[in-house]
Amino acid sequence: MFGESLYSRSIHPHHSLYMTIIMHPFIQQIVSLFDAQGSQTYGEDINQIEHAVQCAQLAIIAGEPSELVVSALLHDIGHLMAATDIAFGNYKHDLIGAEFLAPYFSKEVTEPIRLHAQAKRYLCAVEEGYLAGLSAASVDSLHNQGGLMSASEQQSFLQDPFAQAAIKLRRWDDEGKVQELSKNGIRHYLPYLEAAILKVTIPA
Repeated sequence: MFGESLYSRSIHPHHSLYMTIIMHPFIQQIVSLFDAQGSQTYGEDINQIEHAVQCAQLAIIAGEPSELVVSALLHDIGHLMAATDIAFGNYKHDLIGAEFLAPYFSKEVTEPIRLHAQAKRYLCAVEEGYLAGLSAASVDSLHNQGGLMSASEQQSFLQDPFAQAAIKLRRWDDEGKVQELSKNGIRHYLPYLEAAILKVTIPA
């Protein structure tokens, strides 16, 4: 996937708007969270900001809509929100992140995030060699997220309307861990966040 330069494409069809965007207050919260906690690695070779932007760029290269780009960008935000003494982050980060984002983003954003750990369990069960290719952090979390899916769990997972999006996200999650590749920060993806956020008022 990285044979094509990760940053060879235009960041957004309306990139000229990037410098004029006034951030939605909830997007400001997200950016501040990455500013404060995004240097954490949670057992990986790159930090959370680097991982987030690599995954988002993979979604852009794949031609996905803004909602799935944002899902890729924010899929691990639950790690940044929930304090933990575990070296590999919070094992429930998928659920924590989806719940945090749900008031301000559609299910097209939040459901792939909620399901991306389940997508890992599914792929480990059905795809030969997938488990062997996981990072140490992903293997550790797998054992604490339910392990390999049973046949009945696989069937139930595939019936979810967001299962295929979650599988895509999970593959970007695996691929977006390349050292010394990330050139952009979270703010580079503000146009996608603004395009995807629901037009609701944040509580005072």
